[in-house]
Amino acid sequence: MNNVRPLLHEFCVFVLKEARACIFAGSFLAVLMISKSIPLGGLARYDFILIAAIVIQLALIATRVETIAEAGVLCVFHVLGLGLELFKVQPHIGSWSYPEAGWSKLWGVPLYSGFMYAAVASYMCQAWRIMKLRLTGYPPHALSIALSVLIYANFFTHHYLPDIRWLLIAAVCVVFARTRVHFVIVEKERRLPLVGSFVLIGFFVWVAENLATYFGAWVYPNQKTAWALVSTGKITSWALLVIVTFIIVADLKHVREGSGTVDRTR
Repeated sequence: MNNVRPLLHEFCVFVLKEARACIFAGSFLAVLMISKSIPLGGLARYDFILIAAIVIQLALIATRVETIAEAGVLCVFHVLGLGLELFKVQPHIGSWSYPEAGWSKLWGVPLYSGFMYAAVASYMCQAWRIMKLRLTGYPPHALSIALSVLIYANFFTHHYLPDIRWLLIAAVCVVFARTRVHFVIVEKERRLPLVGSFVLIGFFVWVAENLATYFGAWVYPNQKTAWALVSTGKITSWALLVIVTFIIVADLKHVREGSGTVDRTR
């Protein structure tokens, strides 16, 4: 029992720190959920979600929960996310759709959608700082960046060319085979294989996606008549998107903070 108690304490602290890292993602998901059932006074739901997301972002910066530098990183993911959204909703692609009206829609895409991708990046930035993340055995940055570009490009090209996601997943396993993510929960430093972390985060994003689609944040073709569970195949898509997000965050931190967070020697 004496051995179990410290582990239980560490687990509870880990859960609390994870919740703290998810503060923007959790708040944004809560907005998606409650906007379905509260009176909005004539304001379109998509517009309400966008305004609420901006207010949450500004509040986090004002209270110093999020730094200006982190907010700048999130802007990168707004752009990447909107680019993907604008492509995926086009009629000849039809991956998903946003059927509700709103002033803040651009070519069928509500501008709040960029915050969904920024929410993943926000979690990573927060977790990195809160749990003092560092990496060992990280591959050369030129290689990791090239891999992230190929992964992002495949989200577009697989509609016209063969889908190479499984080749990319295999490449990720090879390139990051030696990479470990080190983190501190209480005092002792723990570590996990980085590839395993990608899968876990991808799974939890998939869980959040099911909640979001249940409350009508967006609609997949098989959900137009009635809500249905999002295909488990999306877990691999989210895991790949998580990889792109992680690589960008890691490389930006490497540039800004120096090589202290990334060690290729072990």
